[in-house]
Amino acid sequence: MTIEELLAALQAIIDEAGGPEAQLSEDQIERYEKLEGQLATARKAGEIRKRHEAYKTVATAPLVNVTTAKADDTLERAFSSYLRTGKENADLVELRAQSEGTGTEGGYLVPDGFRDKLVERMKAFGGLAQVVENLSTSDGRNLPWPTIDDTGNVGEIVDEGGTFTSGADMVFGTAQLGAFSYMAGGAGSTPLRVSYELAQDAAFDIEGLVSRKLGERIYRIQAPHLVTGTGVKQPLGIVTGLTPVAATGTDAIVYDDLITWIHSVDPAYRDGARWAFNDQSLAVLEKIKDSHGDPIWRPADANMATNTEGGSSGTLMGYPVTIDQAFPDFDITSGTTSPWGVFGNLSEGYVRRTVKDVEVLVNPYSRMNNRQIEYSAWARQDATQQNTNAYVVLGGVA
Repeated sequence: MTIEELLAALQAIIDEAGGPEAQLSEDQIERYEKLEGQLATARKAGEIRKRHEAYKTVATAPLVNVTTAKADDTLERAFSSYLRTGKENADLVELRAQSEGTGTEGGYLVPDGFRDKLVERMKAFGGLAQVVENLSTSDGRNLPWPTIDDTGNVGEIVDEGGTFTSGADMVFGTAQLGAFSYMAGGAGSTPLRVSYELAQDAAFDIEGLVSRKLGERIYRIQAPHLVTGTGVKQPLGIVTGLTPVAATGTDAIVYDDLITWIHSVDPAYRDGARWAFNDQSLAVLEKIKDSHGDPIWRPADANMATNTEGGSSGTLMGYPVTIDQAFPDFDITSGTTSPWGVFGNLSEGYVRRTVKDVEVLVNPYSRMNNRQIEYSAWARQDATQQNTNAYVVLGGVA
């Protein structure tokens, strides 16, 4: 199937369920996730074909002395010229003017097309960010975030003509979402380096390389903060400060532990619930079998790998699984001291805030003697727990 056909098939399943707000059946979830895998494969195959054609293309003359963009240049073309040469051009002024507080070291805000590529790479690198609530704002000012827990209040029966006698006002809490600045760097804060020849080769997808590598580098530091961030000068992780529900087996997770974890979450939050942990923990859970000797783990597709990071790789006890390598490895002896996963409605329980503006600095000078251009990127993120009743943290044996 083509990418367009796969997207149409995915939409058909949503329509069949009654729209984007409707609950999907287990069969619809299974069919949707299978098509998702096929879509990812098709997109990756398309990228490989494009790269292969680029290898066979005779390189055209390099772009040199590009200092002023033509009147009909789009922002994307202006930014592409900046990535290839490191030289400013007139259209980049518009990129800088789009936001306040831009750095003064020569970096420029990226156009929407490049940002979309960068964000997509970051999503593909870590799974948790895809399944929590995501907010994107145009600037990084502190954002008060209201929270509420009303599960302890109930209604009452009132006699005809009578009035209610009990109840309680809703009590709101407040979480504060800021915007911590993350820089994409390698070992020793070394920027991404690309040779002049490669950067200036018109047949080479410089935007794809830069967005892919900078996105991965940024998310390598962001992803652990979403899981175990301390909340001090960094986001508050989804498991930080919460007491895990321990397993009951003597030396391994057993079937009854899974039942306990599922029912530790109120039924109101189990609609839309999912598991999230890393691949090593998935390997432990895949070995659990039911009374008939059949694995309780159900991969999304028998012909596909089941540990693809960044997406739903299958179901466990009927609930989808998200793999994120930022979670600690499962340790049966850790008790309640080392959480290794979560279960519940994660979009209700956790919120992540990003700032739309992403800044890229192209430095063609520092490594000039090595004929290399350096790239650095800044992105801003914060996250916090917004309803800890919506999920449970998983632990080892108590």
